[in-house]
Amino acid sequence: MKPLIVTGTDTGIGKTVVAAMLTAALDGVYWKPIQAGSHGVTDTVRVKQLTGLPDSHFRSERYVLRNPLSPHRAAELDNLTIDLDDLALPQDVPPGRHLIIEGAGGVLVPLNRNTLQIDLFTRWQAPVVLCARTSLGTINHSLLSLEALKRRGIPVLGVAFVGEPMPDSERTIVEFGETKRLGRLPMLRELDSHALVEAFDKHFSRQDFEIVDG
Repeated sequence: MKPLIVTGTDTGIGKTVVAAMLTAALDGVYWKPIQAGSHGVTDTVRVKQLTGLPDSHFRSERYVLRNPLSPHRAAELDNLTIDLDDLALPQDVPPGRHLIIEGAGGVLVPLNRNTLQIDLFTRWQAPVVLCARTSLGTINHSLLSLEALKRRGIPVLGVAFVGEPMPDSERTIVEFGETKRLGRLPMLRELDSHALVEAFDKHFSRQDFEIVDG
């Protein structure tokens, strides 16, 4: 399989929509191992709705937490402790198929009182797609996230921007961050499989995602 981590510079930046786009466009398998705050509709359900893909393209969460908080605190309120040993990559993804892994929140959110999400990424050693807003503040948040990933030796595939075009901000991030601009997902009038695949084909290059099996 080809594991690919989709993470963000912050929460609520469109990471789930980017993950849905990649799952649909790359015919991938989607997995969100930690869901914090579902309100009855998990991100897995949302991605199923957005992509229209069958159940075979999805893997179940390992933790579904009630409160929309940092995973460590959401788990504590549910009388749980997130254990990294429970978060090994699924081994039933067919060879050659992308496993699109959506992280919970940003790169440095705590999973428990001793472990950050980036420590889990270090274990997996899978390429990362960093989702970043194009709005004000994105340069600082993006460069901090890229620096944290690189300091731990985690491979970064590149940055996927979300929002209106901001050419100078995008250029500044990829130049200072010494990474690749994968593309920009604009705000879409319709959110469905057709619109997501069309956006991918128009704004991204399939070749950038031709990673080797891991």
